[in-house]
Amino acid sequence: MGERFDSLGAVRDGLAEVGYLADEAIAAVVFLADRLGKPVLVEGPAGIGKTELAKSVAALTGSRLIRLQCYEGLDESRALYEWDYRKQLLRIQAGQHAGGGDRSGATWDDVEDDLFSEEFLLSRPLLEAIRATDPVVLLVDEVDRLEVETEALLLEVLSDYQVSIPELGTITASQVPLVFLTSNNTRELSEALKRRCLFLPLDYPDVERERRIVVTKVEGVSEHLAEQVARVVRSLRGLDLGKPPSVSETLDWARTLVLLGVASIDTEQICATLPLLLKHRGDLARASASLAANTTR
Repeated sequence: MGERFDSLGAVRDGLAEVGYLADEAIAAVVFLADRLGKPVLVEGPAGIGKTELAKSVAALTGSRLIRLQCYEGLDESRALYEWDYRKQLLRIQAGQHAGGGDRSGATWDDVEDDLFSEEFLLSRPLLEAIRATDPVVLLVDEVDRLEVETEALLLEVLSDYQVSIPELGTITASQVPLVFLTSNNTRELSEALKRRCLFLPLDYPDVERERRIVVTKVEGVSEHLAEQVARVVRSLRGLDLGKPPSVSETLDWARTLVLLGVASIDTEQICATLPLLLKHRGDLARASASLAANTTR
């Protein structure tokens, strides 16, 4: 597949057109991922736009998004491929009904070879991305939820864009997909995995960028309200909270304020709607106490 982006600026401007405000670092890593054919490991707190980046790149490039949602206990049969055992059993039963072979007189060896053919293979996200003939973006979401041993499933795919199936051989990608791995940094990933990726650390946006995100994503919000929202959220993140508000929670709060017809927020309105931003009882108490001592500018 040819180069997807003409320049770094084309990445930044294109992402803005699909609603994702990328800074220079984000645009540069996406551009290099395309030119170098390397996966991107996006690491940072939950809810700051890591998954949204992959979705936006898929929208920008007109690619199909293939998503592997990681979780503890994920294995090869859910990530790579598995055999359709029910269909295989029916094939065996059909051969037995025909008298030890099929209607053309096939032997058991013939039946066994047939069982492990393309007809009985079920592709999971990693294999589906490798075999795709149309442009795809592969999203491996929350890779830090995998056990260390399970990471080995990804190494062949990420380094050589291929999958080895003992019964069929090695399947190599006809095109290099854009690959994004996201991590909330709940555990340290293996060095082998990191070596194969471009690294993109993300953090909470500054006030100006978050204001622009709110204006872009929230229909009907005024510049003044977006500015207030961004500043309040920034001040909350400065407190000693167990779980600071994410960008996605900022957007939920802004949408709620618009729906309530709020043009300018005050301390009372902030306290009344804090559960949209903070999801822990201790954080709510701490933030309420801080807000009571200060008025919104």
